[in-house]
Amino acid sequence: MEFKRNIIITGGAGFIGSHVVRLFVRKYPDYRIINVDKLTYAGNLANLADVESMPNYVFVKADVADYEAMLALMRDYHVDGVIHLAAESHVDRSIKDPFTFARTNVMGTLALLQAARVYWESLPERYEGKKFYHISTDEVYGTLPLDGGLFTEETKYDPHSPYSASKASSDHFVRSYHDTYGMPVVVTNCSNNYGPFQFPEKLIPLFINNIRHGRPLPVYGRGENVRDWLYVEDHASAIDLIFHKGRVAETYNIGGFNEWRNIDLIKVLIAAVDRALGNPEGHSLGLITFVTDRPGHDARYAIDSSKLASELGWRPSLQFEEGIERTVRWYLDNQEWMDQVTSGEYQKYYDEMYKGR
Repeated sequence: MEFKRNIIITGGAGFIGSHVVRLFVRKYPDYRIINVDKLTYAGNLANLADVESMPNYVFVKADVADYEAMLALMRDYHVDGVIHLAAESHVDRSIKDPFTFARTNVMGTLALLQAARVYWESLPERYEGKKFYHISTDEVYGTLPLDGGLFTEETKYDPHSPYSASKASSDHFVRSYHDTYGMPVVVTNCSNNYGPFQFPEKLIPLFINNIRHGRPLPVYGRGENVRDWLYVEDHASAIDLIFHKGRVAETYNIGGFNEWRNIDLIKVLIAAVDRALGNPEGHSLGLITFVTDRPGHDARYAIDSSKLASELGWRPSLQFEEGIERTVRWYLDNQEWMDQVTSGEYQKYYDEMYKGR
């Protein structure tokens, strides 16, 4: 079958990536979607069981930091678009192991950029009809005061963790490939995502699972840090729109217009889970346990998405209350997925399946 486009989506077995892959595979049957994922602890092909047999979907187990492998993929599949989501993303892990974050987030992005450049420059049309879309984070901007202000596309970078520093570095490499080689690139910086298939080291799925099992809910400091939350399917729809209509060499901020103090979010989450489980109101509030704050913990993130709204007409489709109810119900209804992920059984299966590859 001849495909209209051949698009690599990296990190497609992860949380956000699996939603983007699913959206593209279903919405664009004339696109071939090549899901490239190393299948580290956060990558799980069970996240894509509903599209794995689709004729326009291909999975390739590979490391984005392997330049030769990325170049071979570009050539083998005649790739004309890259949506780069593969990244190490957990701040606590970056504090313990910054080298892994530098390798994946910085060198992985550089390897992918160079592979795309070398392949696209070898073609008669060169960069015509091509796009390299790099997904980043609001954490590269640093922190905001609790009493006001928003991150815009012009906010100066000020990363405070090894994770955000690695993402900031990768953002700079992407932009440099446009300025130096003329590569058509676009960068987006997004706020915190939540929803189905998120690895349960992150706050919302971790706390849903802990409430279900009556385990402590560890809250950094006094829970006063503020985050802007976006339902993952809304992020995927923004990525779709920006990939197709976003201007080359531009940056777009993607936010939920939805700020919550951690402690307030946790109380909403507790109420939603208790309702779903049939527990009395306030039943699980006693599970909240305040712990020593994370080093370099940013006080507040808040995204100004007005550029994306005015240029491309995007806005979140879900109110937070509806999104959190959907999310809670999904995790409670998919306990088998949660149990496999928390036990690590899925990783043993993939290690055996892809042994020697």
